[in-house]
Amino acid sequence: MSNLRAFAVSLCGDKERADDLVQETLYKAWNHLDSFREGTNLKAWLFTILRNTYFSERRKRRREVEDADGSYAAKLSTHPEQHGHMDLQDFREALAELPDDQREALILVGAAGFSYEEAAEISDCAIGTIKSRVNRARNRLGETLGASGEEFDQGLASALASAGPTGT
Repeated sequence: MSNLRAFAVSLCGDKERADDLVQETLYKAWNHLDSFREGTNLKAWLFTILRNTYFSERRKRRREVEDADGSYAAKLSTHPEQHGHMDLQDFREALAELPDDQREALILVGAAGFSYEEAAEISDCAIGTIKSRVNRARNRLGETLGASGEEFDQGLASALASAGPTGT
């Protein structure tokens, strides 16, 4: 063990850390004793375990960021997905309450990305009618949800993507 400890000190330069490395080495060796081949050099096997443990920990620490006060972690946090799910559910419900013609126009223009001209052709009506239906649908959703037209288009695309091929 004294040779292991001396080797560990030479690697890390800290006696306390070296003691921890030797302890970790012996623990790993004991747990993996079945991988040691009889007739081979036990000392070399232990030194290899110690060396590999040391360098594995160094690689791991290189990827770690010290964040004692939690400020770095706070920058990485995200809002819980439950709220987004609930917002999407509210959007779907409000969309379902729209009259069929308004919902169809809003889906064609807002979610499917068709131009007003293309949506008018699909719906077999005038361009002005489509524009009016989309405007009324957005205004009605705005009153119900308190969101902007751009948010409707994003919510509409998400609702359609998660609803699958049948739509709403």
